[in-house]
Amino acid sequence: MKGSVHDKVESIIVEDKILQYSQVIETMIVAFLLGLIGGVVPGPALAATFTEILQSGFLKCLRIILLAMLTETAVALFSMSVLTSLHLPYAFFAGLSFVGAGVLIWIASMIWKIREIDSGEKVNFTIGRIISMILANGVLWTFWITVCIPKAVALGNRIFLGQYLFLMLVEIGWLISTIGAAVLFSTFRKALSNPRVVPLAFKLFALTFVYFALEMTWGSMEYFMRLK
Repeated sequence: MKGSVHDKVESIIVEDKILQYSQVIETMIVAFLLGLIGGVVPGPALAATFTEILQSGFLKCLRIILLAMLTETAVALFSMSVLTSLHLPYAFFAGLSFVGAGVLIWIASMIWKIREIDSGEKVNFTIGRIISMILANGVLWTFWITVCIPKAVALGNRIFLGQYLFLMLVEIGWLISTIGAAVLFSTFRKALSNPRVVPLAFKLFALTFVYFALEMTWGSMEYFMRLK
């Protein structure tokens, strides 16, 4: 009898550990995918990258990508440091996820309308201009504070320094997709400028953001339902 009870307790512990492990892996995959998709969503960094390719070639655009990544990482670290230093309960971040879901829907609606990715402007991208351009991007700040930080905090609650692992995975995904987009744009610029190809590709990205929004909403709803 005692052995049976002991076995049941061990089974519950193992199942709980498996569930926690799967949640950690899922959050890590989401972090990477958010960065991967974020890297190809038109914004200041991607617009500057494509413009530099048109003006000076592929190699010159790598400087813009690197500076943009470092600046966005600084934004993420600053946002995370401020919010986590306030020692807010997880319920705050679960509630913030509802706002983040709304932000994702908003971004998805903008992505859905994209018809072209080309840029004809000729600009001299100095270090100061690149950094200012990224820091002045309100969507970037909103995206990190309402979408990424709550998920990063959740991962930090499950594993040691998980919030920084989340940040790193987002930035790795962003770097891979941004460089990939730059390579594709440089190599297949004419094909990628096809008015039939671009809208379909970005509609797919928009639907992916909608999925993340629904996933965030359901996750927060589950959390608050468990509190009752």
